Amino acid sequence: MSTAPRDVAAKIARLFVYPVKSCAGVEVQEALLTETGLEFDRAWMVVDEQGEFVTQRELPRMALIRPRLKHFEMVLRAPGMLALHIALDAVEQPVQAKVWKDVVSAYDMGDVAAQWFSDFLGRRLRLVRFDPDHKRLSSLQWTGGVEALNQFADGYPLLVASEASVDELNTRLAAAGHGPVGIERFRPNIVLSGAQAHDEDRLQVLHVATAQGEARLQPVKPCSRCPIPNIDPATAVSSPEVSDTLQGYRRDERVNGAITFGMNAIVLQGVEQVLRVGQAVSADYRFD
Repeated sequence: MSTAPRDVAAKIARLFVYPVKSCAGVEVQEALLTETGLEFDRAWMVVDEQGEFVTQRELPRMALIRPRLKHFEMVLRAPGMLALHIALDAVEQPVQAKVWKDVVSAYDMGDVAAQWFSDFLGRRLRLVRFDPDHKRLSSLQWTGGVEALNQFADGYPLLVASEASVDELNTRLAAAGHGPVGIERFRPNIVLSGAQAHDEDRLQVLHVATAQGEARLQPVKPCSRCPIPNIDPATAVSSPEVSDTLQGYRRDERVNGAITFGMNAIVLQGVEQVLRVGQAVSADYRFD
């Protein structure tokens, strides 16, 4: 039985996993979709001595910490530092950690990891791993009552953006005499090609054609932007032109006039399916 084509026909152009919250991302060709988003996304987090999360907002050099995922371990590299090896199945001392307003169960990853992060970032810090038995939910107000699980992401399992959205930004930056920026500054998990600029803002369910069937992802909340997109991920140097430019055209009344770029999304269907670059994505526009 044939069905009518949907309003938007796009593809997955790029996939990113961010193993350590606020450190550099890992671009991958495929990723396992789990209840909490892409496998290993925001599974680890850097915390201060009180167990409170730290990010590039106060420590921009975190952008220079580059994880690499291997079969059995994560390898972290940073300028001037020996590589730090973290076994993917390693768990040590149970602790509590705080991410925004949520206090969650986690595992401290030991003194070697703590010293590595402290040495590079210049503060006494520790690395923790999310406890997969802990149930941390997205805002039920935004998910329409769907229980969407997260690890250490700010609040939602996935972030979706489009190539056309960053192209639009770069057109505006160029008009103001600034150089272009990469979509990496916005830390998306899924980057779409074939959609118009900011189509992700106004789409209903994203239907992803996977080898195992279909994954269904629901955009639920515009992603409000802090100053992190001002930080050049290659140098960790911050300059204001990205935020300044976005303020001219990206104020979103759905989030009280905040500057937004990209959409937070939840997983409706497709847990344990594999998302791959090149897969077809279709969706209808939302009218509300």
